[in-house]
Amino acid sequence: MKIFFVYLSLILMSFSAYASGKYDSVIYTNDSELAIDGWDAVSFFNNPTPSEGSDNWKTEYRGAIWLFSSEEYLKLFNNDPQKYAPAYGGYCAWAMSEGKLAPGKPGFWDIIDDRLYMNFSASTRKKFLASKYTMIRDADLQWPEIKKTLNREAELYAAILSNEKNLSMAYSSKRIIIE
Repeated sequence: MKIFFVYLSLILMSFSAYASGKYDSVIYTNDSELAIDGWDAVSFFNNPTPSEGSDNWKTEYRGAIWLFSSEEYLKLFNNDPQKYAPAYGGYCAWAMSEGKLAPGKPGFWDIIDDRLYMNFSASTRKKFLASKYTMIRDADLQWPEIKKTLNREAELYAAILSNEKNLSMAYSSKRIIIE
């Protein structure tokens, strides 16, 4: 019974944070919390070949760390991050059109109508480009629901981690939180 209340409180916490809009976007990051695996988002638009970012020029946007190859590109991004951030939070555009998730990779990208689209591999990029406008339409339809699911999972995971930390602290101080 007491375990039930712990799970119930975690679920309620996740939905209240979601309802408050705290988790309103999802950005795919690598294990270091870097968006686009540390590549400079602005360079995809302004250079023939994108550049890796540097720790010298970085910012935080929507829970991810974004690196840039120059101060100029950092300023451009900070002035209009939605322009430079990849579609679908950097997840693979082809997979998104299929209602699936796969990470977007910096080596498989395209700018279409001033929007950055990432794909997982050369083969998914080829499929995406074969009917890009249909794929974009389908991905645009899939993204809101997938984003909601990812946001709920992220908040639930954060609540579980927070609860584990509290339980660990209680155990280490020999207090009992859950009786």
